[in-house]
Amino acid sequence: MKRIAILTSGGDAPGMNAAVRAVTRKAIYEGMEVYGINYGYAGLVVGDIRRLDIPDVGDIIQRGGTRLFSARYPEFATEEGQLKGIEQLKKFGIEGLVVIGGDGSYHGAMALTKRGFPAIGIPGTIDNDIPGTDFTIGFDTAINTVLESIDRIRDTATSHVRTFVIEVMGRNAGDIALWAGVAGGADDIIIPEHEFDMESVANKIRDGRDRGKKHCLIVLAEGVMGAEEFAEQLSEYGNFHTRVSVLGHIVRGGSPTARDRVLASKFGGYAVDLLKEGKGGLCVGLLDNKLVAADIVDTLENKKHNPDLSLYQLNQALSF
Repeated sequence: MKRIAILTSGGDAPGMNAAVRAVTRKAIYEGMEVYGINYGYAGLVVGDIRRLDIPDVGDIIQRGGTRLFSARYPEFATEEGQLKGIEQLKKFGIEGLVVIGGDGSYHGAMALTKRGFPAIGIPGTIDNDIPGTDFTIGFDTAINTVLESIDRIRDTATSHVRTFVIEVMGRNAGDIALWAGVAGGADDIIIPEHEFDMESVANKIRDGRDRGKKHCLIVLAEGVMGAEEFAEQLSEYGNFHTRVSVLGHIVRGGSPTARDRVLASKFGGYAVDLLKEGKGGLCVGLLDNKLVAADIVDTLENKKHNPDLSLYQLNQALSF
């Protein structure tokens, strides 16, 4: 392939810019032309496409968000939307597409694959919920952002002898809550992938108080319920001086960590290698610390992301 394009889609994730930079620079290094598509699939359909050169991706490796912008575009799930997108790609002479994003973005790449257009998926989402990879771009930054917040909240919780319910993002996955909860010494972690009993949560808080503990931190994944609802249900078992903190979109922004920058650079360079070989219909990932590429249709239709529930069991043992 001599001419490829890049788009970022769905929720932004720290490290997306590093991936855009890697794809662009590696492709130019290999003698290819690179085009950037603004606003994801929405921009693809209307032809919001421009050629990228080295200066266009300078000074972005350290920036959060996405220089190519992003947008939700459910219309791309339709045949009409997909055909319009392919028409625009052909209009610009583009032979392959790199899609950086999460589940919805991958399904768009899969749709193009099924219509015969070569696309490569790069997992970019803070949720870490994409099958075919142990880690996604943005996840490491997100859990470090949550961890900093947990550490700060602990100071206040201890000063006032309070219970804090800290709600974190993650869509239907509990990875952010799991990793940040273990790293932050949470008393309990509530995730969609594991059942919990509110009475047991209440008993754990009481046991801590009996030992003289001055605070209780509960990290709640948004896929279970909202923090306000959780606190209300908890109050039925006693007055634990509960306060709620919803971290929300603050978790999605910020400068990416070194790990996310390196991961994004690896994924971007690998995607270009695959397209240069004429390969498409793939998604790249990191499994057992090795770069891998798998069929995107098989990955989405037959595989499922599973969080590391050993972390849940570990936290239960450490926070008894």
